[in-house]
Parts: sequence; C-alpha cells; structure tokens
Amino acid sequence: MKPGRSIAMQQLIEQVRVAMPFDLPEANLCSGKCNGCSQKLLDYLDTELEDWELRLKSGELPDFGEIQRIAKTSKKIYKVMQRNGLVSNLSKK
Repeated sequence: MKPGRSIAMQQLIEQVRVAMPFDLPEANLCSGKCNGCSQKLLDYLDTELEDWELRLKSGELPDFGEIQRIAKTSKKIYKVMQRNGLVSNLSKK
C-alpha cells in the first residue's frame, strides 16, 4: 500500500535532508570548482523544505504536483552538489 500524500512528502523531506550536505561549513561549500552556487542552492532548498514541514504540521495536504516539484528540484540541486564535489556519486538515492 502506498503512503498518503502527507507521509510521502515527509519521507521525501527526510531523504533530502539525509542526502544533502546542509551541515557543511560555508568555507567548504565555496572552495574548489563551482558549477552553480552551492550555498545559495542549499539555502533555497532548505527554505522550501522548512516551508513544507510547517505546512504539514498545520495539516496542509500536498498535491502530487507539489511532491513531484520538490523531488525534481532536489534532484537538480543534488546533481550540482555532485559536480561541485560535495556529495559522492555513490550516495545517490
């Protein structure tokens, strides 16, 4: 049985928080090669995830398009993190 939309969104948020280097110091984010500003992308994604965490707590039910949008955005940002050498190709989820 598939999870409900709110559970699916919460699971997605948890997976993204584990996969992304949100806790990496800014000095590490901005060193070496750069194919997109890692700091700005992580800040943007963190804001999106926090927004949905609050919306879920208040009882809002995401639609499938919103879940898909967060997943797609997260995948794109993850690829930038890979190109910038901040996450391993092996840890891809």
